[in-house]
Amino acid sequence: MRLSLATLISHGRVARRIGLGPKSRIDMLRNILTGLVRFERIETTRGRADEVQFYAEKLIDYAKKGDTDEKAMKMATFWLTEKDLVPKLFKVLAPRYQDHQKAYTRMARIPNRTNLDRAEMAVLEYKGHPFPPLFHPKRDNDLTLLNQLLKGYREERARQTAAKSD
Repeated sequence: MRLSLATLISHGRVARRIGLGPKSRIDMLRNILTGLVRFERIETTRGRADEVQFYAEKLIDYAKKGDTDEKAMKMATFWLTEKDLVPKLFKVLAPRYQDHQKAYTRMARIPNRTNLDRAEMAVLEYKGHPFPPLFHPKRDNDLTLLNQLLKGYREERARQTAAKSD
């Protein structure tokens, strides 16, 4: 990749360019965030998921203050385009994360899109949702080749140290 002068100078741009302008960007973020609250797991491009993740975490932070807090209600009504999701935010999601401090969301990379743009894709989800996990945790299996080799190495080292101490 060649570095050019355009990549080194930001010209005051702080956020990613998503959409056609500032209003389009906010509308897109609001729609993605509304889908995230509704379904608790969404599939989108990696750049959009990365941008929405910050706002999803902030929304939960405000929701934990309760629906009587004026600023929390203002944030919820602004960011959620479907107003029937506001009670879900305060009654379901906020109590779920009451004892958590941060990191309410998880982003996992998935294979790129197969159409012409080949965009990098990601899944953004709230932790503790009722769906099955995307990736199964790797179990430490004693029958794998690497673990068998390590076991043999440890036994051999134990025999050598026992022989040296005798």
